[in-house]
Amino acid sequence: MSLWEYANPVKFLRLSERVLPWLWGLAVLCLAGGLIWGFFGTPDDYRQGSTVKIIYIHVPAALMAINGWFMMLVASLVWLIRRHHVSALAAKAAAPVGVTMTLIALITGAVWGQPMWGTWWAWDPRLTSFLILFLFYLGYMALWSAIEDPDTAADLTSVLCLVGSVFAVLSRYAVNFWNQGLHQGASLSLDAEKNVADVFYHPLLLSIAGFVLLFLALVLYRTGTEIRVRRTRALRARQGSGAGQGAGAPQEGSA
Repeated sequence: MSLWEYANPVKFLRLSERVLPWLWGLAVLCLAGGLIWGFFGTPDDYRQGSTVKIIYIHVPAALMAINGWFMMLVASLVWLIRRHHVSALAAKAAAPVGVTMTLIALITGAVWGQPMWGTWWAWDPRLTSFLILFLFYLGYMALWSAIEDPDTAADLTSVLCLVGSVFAVLSRYAVNFWNQGLHQGASLSLDAEKNVADVFYHPLLLSIAGFVLLFLALVLYRTGTEIRVRRTRALRARQGSGAGQGAGAPQEGSA
């Protein structure tokens, strides 16, 4: 069985119908477990107090905001190379989810940083690149809405996705590129010494798993919706053209 088989809309819908109930269930379990454990089962930080617990929302949302754009990038490349409509619709479906994650990350970051920084916003490299990524998300969705022909919209939004990927990379690695700035280093790292303390680390991993599963469930659900909307429009267009041809045809004996 080839992965490309699921580029067929019918097979994709069948797969999503089987997988979605499991994704929803696991997402709820991981989110509930991670957030309850993190907010009520971990101590306050000696410097940041209870505000440190925003980490269980901020970090997973930020990760999904960035990786959501990379998922759109892969789907866009598949569309540009293979011309599979499901991939273009998957990228379109992921954008509202990604922009929501980006907005959550921006808001929770401001709430988390204000007590430590003394300001709600600073033109920090990571914050600025994240804001630009948010604007790219909005521009991507606006471009889809502005163009009537779906294939043309898919082409242009795929190019925009390629350009926006630069800022997705900057959002992820800005702290490594520039030493200046208020934003702290990565909360998760391959280097165990750079990770947050274990008491925060394990519930954070569970929260991240919940956000990943939630993102996948939402994207699958929205992709299925986009496929059905596209098929409905195509069917209406065929019915409209058929009715027009029938009305224009001369009836027997009318001459």
